[in-house]
Amino acid sequence: MEPKTEKTRRKPRADSIRNRELLLEAATQIFSTGGPQASLEAVARQAGVGIGTLYRHFPTREALFEAVYRHEVDQLTDLAERLAKDIEPVEALRRWLHANVRLVATKKGMIEGLQLVAHGSSELKAYSFERLTAAIALLLERGVASGELRSDISPEDLLRTLVGIFYSQGAAEWQPTALRLVDVFVDGLRRR
Repeated sequence: MEPKTEKTRRKPRADSIRNRELLLEAATQIFSTGGPQASLEAVARQAGVGIGTLYRHFPTREALFEAVYRHEVDQLTDLAERLAKDIEPVEALRRWLHANVRLVATKKGMIEGLQLVAHGSSELKAYSFERLTAAIALLLERGVASGELRSDISPEDLLRTLVGIFYSQGAAEWQPTALRLVDVFVDGLRRR
């Protein structure tokens, strides 16, 4: 029998989980339009919770940025799984890559803050690299198995290419160019 002084971990309450999700959604929206310096009070207001609730979940601005980033990575992973089930392999890969471009386009206001968080956390880099690489691997492997995609590119190569496309775009209207480059790259992956 466990001693009574030892605390047992309880599952978070439903309202706590709901508040955390509301805060992540609000932070994503506020930071994407107001930049990384947008007020945390505005995030709490948008989520419909008090500032104390925000700080209980995310004690620092960096903790909130990291949580938003992880949430976005998880959404991209989930999207890859859905696309792998429902759409032919090459189109699934193309749609997933396009979703990445759209995500970066809508998150331009957050990029500076997210880069600061990512540069400071090797665990966060490893988490996002592993999750995104696994998502790409799922989509690539389907394409290779179907005979539609070449087998000589790794998920890591594709992720590096995608990041390169994002960082090479300096103009305000970079999204159409990035989407076109993704399409050219995916077409180059097709087996002839």
